[in-house]
Amino acid sequence: MASCLQILLALKKYLIIVLVPLLALPLPLAVPTKEARCGYVIIVMALFWCTEALPLAVTALLPVLLFPMMNIMDSATVCREYLKDTNMLFIGGLLMAVAIENWNLHKRVALRVLLITGVRPALLLTGFMAVTAFLSMWISNTATTAMMVPIAQAVLDQLHQSELESSTAGQASGNTNKAFELQEASTNAETSKEKEEQGSSHVLTVKEDRNTNEKLIEEKHKKLCKGMSLSICYSASIGGIATLTGTAPNLVLKGQIDQLFPDNGNVINFASWFFFAFPTMIVLLVLAWMWLQILYLGFDFWKNFACTAKASAKAKETPAYNIIKEESKKLGSMKFPEIAVLTLFILMVLLLFTKDPVFILGWATVLFNKNKKRYVTDATVAIFVSILLFIIPSDYPKRDNQQMGTSRFRAPPPLLDWKVVHQKMPWNIVFLLGGGFALAEGSQQSGLSTWLGSKLTPLEHIPPPAIAFVLCLLVATFTECASNVATTTLFLPILASMAEAICVNPLYVMLPCTISASLAFMLPVATPPNAIVFSYGQLKVIDMAKAGFVLNILGVLTITLAINTWASPLFQLQTFPSWANKSGTC
Repeated sequence: MASCLQILLALKKYLIIVLVPLLALPLPLAVPTKEARCGYVIIVMALFWCTEALPLAVTALLPVLLFPMMNIMDSATVCREYLKDTNMLFIGGLLMAVAIENWNLHKRVALRVLLITGVRPALLLTGFMAVTAFLSMWISNTATTAMMVPIAQAVLDQLHQSELESSTAGQASGNTNKAFELQEASTNAETSKEKEEQGSSHVLTVKEDRNTNEKLIEEKHKKLCKGMSLSICYSASIGGIATLTGTAPNLVLKGQIDQLFPDNGNVINFASWFFFAFPTMIVLLVLAWMWLQILYLGFDFWKNFACTAKASAKAKETPAYNIIKEESKKLGSMKFPEIAVLTLFILMVLLLFTKDPVFILGWATVLFNKNKKRYVTDATVAIFVSILLFIIPSDYPKRDNQQMGTSRFRAPPPLLDWKVVHQKMPWNIVFLLGGGFALAEGSQQSGLSTWLGSKLTPLEHIPPPAIAFVLCLLVATFTECASNVATTTLFLPILASMAEAICVNPLYVMLPCTISASLAFMLPVATPPNAIVFSYGQLKVIDMAKAGFVLNILGVLTITLAINTWASPLFQLQTFPSWANKSGTC
């Protein structure tokens, strides 16, 4: 029996791949409609994404195979969904992130901020969380976490070593004094057995005190390590929500909105998303910092910030601070390629913010986007700056000396070449985005979206804030077990249909649920940053679950606050927009 179970577990992925399509097959056979056939594809893909029986990107390609075979969409129409404007924005943002990583610009920024914050417990936690969140806004949260964890580990190990050395030195000094006292006592009364017994018991007490002290230091170090590890992976996930290109679910939302509601007037762009999501990120980051402080450093904030620290305590921090300083010195002064990449990065951010800001006409509207037609989008800016990375050289031309005394000029490589891109580019996310857009288009063309909307009309009697809150909890729970991209891909088309059916602004439910998909805080398998910090062996699953559960609740409450306060006037969430009223019933 045990051997059969082991065989089944070993072959579970193959069994899922075979059984899921077969078990779901009665749906299109019993209900021979386009809606049922599209529902069949969505069910199969959802189960494949949740179980990861196939790689996520491979599952995302199933519409290319199944939609034409089931007469839902023709192959040419399906394939066009895999490289839309949103995908190009994502590719452009990733190319900039690859260039930043390639020239270690992210490491320089991280070390510079840590040198400013210092290594006191609370400030160290603040520094690592702030740096990780900022970097995660622009480069992948996986790369950010992979870079920050070893730096944190080295600093914490040095702090622990200094604490142990200081404790050992103090104990040694105490032992010397007590030994002298015992020797003096034995000279005065050598024949007294009571004194000897007293002396031996005192030595035992000293040893016990030393062991207790070392255990306390070890326990303190473990708690600090746990808090620091969790702070890095959590802030990497939180930071990604602040920008449109920070994490893939944000781009899924933009793509779905543009596809399902083509006349939305570019309601979601880089600037509008930033004005909504950045304050949300700051509030959630502060709450996460406070929760981790309380959980792993205690309630005494005054002590954690070391405001009353003595000179001896500050001396313990010096070696750890020197590690950060040495790492910073290894990078040397800023070189030409770093300055060039930083300049292009600032240029890209400025162009994205000023292209179509919320409060004034942007340069794209004045120069290009006339007669209400959008020629230039965020993707245009991202690809423009990305192409410059392949054009601008990384150094000045140099003369290359040959063996026979001859020399020739050698052209320097560009800031970014395709070999580096090929190694570091996560192409699977591009296919995931495309698969989501294909599913949304298939749902629309088959009529499944309309059917779902009609079945959800009873929800109009429930207050919209309550609907948004419950949906956020549902998505935050679901994303613990499935990829955040897959989660948003599955939920957003359904939410759009529901909002249209009950005459609620689609953004009122789609915005919070998109951010909730990034609240994967409870399990090591929920997101790559969690897996990276868990692999260092300092955390148990219960540690992550305990800290993550509370943070999930805080996250949902923060998002609920955001959509009912500063997001409401920004996106006019209290009114049902004309661009969403496709059926004309609202």
